[in-house]
Amino acid sequence: MLTSRADVATEHASRYLQQLCKHWSHKFPVEFDPRHGAIQLSIGRTVMDADDQALHIALAADDEASLDRLETVVADHIKRFAFR
Repeated sequence: MLTSRADVATEHASRYLQQLCKHWSHKFPVEFDPRHGAIQLSIGRTVMDADDQALHIALAADDEASLDRLETVVADHIKRFAFR
């Protein structure tokens, strides 16, 4: 299992976490509360933790291609939610 981590500096971490989890809950298994979320996407697992300064993201996938795709998908969604 390959992993990747990122910290996104934002005062809106909890909002983004909840938006991402709600968005994907229609297609994938999701568990979340305002401070922690986990999403089991078909290409890998995303775990997020929110605090007052950042959204902390941990990704895991079986292979390099899936991890690269997961990084892109999560980053693109965060960017989209940030500009709503």
